[in-house]
Amino acid sequence: MHNIYIYILVMAGVTYLIRMLPLALSRKEITSQFIKSFLYYVPYACLASMTFPAILFATDSMISAAVGFIVALIAAYKEKSLLNVALFACAAVFIVERILEFAM
Repeated sequence: MHNIYIYILVMAGVTYLIRMLPLALSRKEITSQFIKSFLYYVPYACLASMTFPAILFATDSMISAAVGFIVALIAAYKEKSLLNVALFACAAVFIVERILEFAM
């Protein structure tokens, strides 16, 4: 006798509380540099933690995924545009996949 609407309601409530509580509990401006910098980097850390596992398992081989990831890091470090980073990474994965396919 599981009702999916109860599950959805509980999830909505938890999501709302997580987003509402910090606003309700902090009435004054945050002055701590540590907390400000922590809150500044939280979205980037969450995005990286969700994206990295997907990168490693998105291809047929973990080797090609690692090569694509390294190429993307190098292109991003050299301040290429997001489109160029994605294109370089895709090209690297494609080339490595073809090499691995030919080698086997």
